[in-house]
Formats: sequence, C-alpha cells, structure tokens
Amino acid sequence: MHYRPYTPEDFTALYAIEEICFEPPFRFGRRYMRKLVDSHHAATWIAEEDGQMAGFAIAEWMQEIGGVIAYIQTIEVAPDRRKLGVGGELLRRVEGSARSVGALWIWLHVDAENAAAIRLYEANGYENEGREENYYSLGRAALIYGKQLEDGLAK
Repeated sequence: MHYRPYTPEDFTALYAIEEICFEPPFRFGRRYMRKLVDSHHAATWIAEEDGQMAGFAIAEWMQEIGGVIAYIQTIEVAPDRRKLGVGGELLRRVEGSARSVGALWIWLHVDAENAAAIRLYEANGYENEGREENYYSLGRAALIYGKQLEDGLAK
C-alpha cells in the first residue's frame, strides 16, 4: 500500500469511495467534499495499491484561543481493503499533518453504531469525550473522541 497527499486529479476516485461507503443521507455532497479537499486548512491523504485508490482521510484545522485544533472529517476505506491496516495508517497520516501545523488537539465524531471505527480510534489513543444525540441524519447519535497532541508527539 502506498500513501500520499491528495492531488486534484484524485477527486473522481475519492468521491467514488464516498459513494460506496455512505448512502444518502449520510454521504457528503460533491460540493462540500470538493471544498474540504481544496482547503488550505486541511490535509487529505490517499491510500492506493496497484494504481487503485483504497481509501482516504481528511482532517482540517483552525486556530482557537488556546492554539490550533484539528478535526478529522472522515476516514474511508473501500470495503475490499478493510481490516488490512489502511484506516490506521491514514489516521496516523492525518495526525502527522495536524502536528505539522502545530495542532494541540485532534477530535472527531463517529457514528455510535460504527463499532469498527470506534475500535480504530480507541486503539490509537483516542478517548471518548461525550455523545451527541441526533448528530447524524435519521436521529443517529455520534460519539465524540479526542486525542491530545503535544510538541509534535502524541501524549
């Protein structure tokens, strides 16, 4: 598996994975996804093998009063490439991008019913910071996970 930063030529394949991984109304719209990947305050990492995109991850960041805070928008892996460590490596890549801009904290929402994603985050040092009812469409709850980053190293 090869990991690299996103380029604009990747958008069609990236959005095809979005369409495979999420059904409406849970799917990001094309316009919103394009805005995320084109942002100067975000990093998108691509996983590919044999010229085929296997997955991607997007994190963005913003300056808050206490410092830079990063947010993982999504980590998506094609169904036939799951359970091979792709999601974990994409997670490490977006964390590295967050550290490179001085982020002190990284956080995310995850569907409370997505056990595989929850295991991934917990195995990588994320802690449950709370729950938000009706966060997703159709009244689905989200769990909020976070991880402190310090001096470019995970705490």
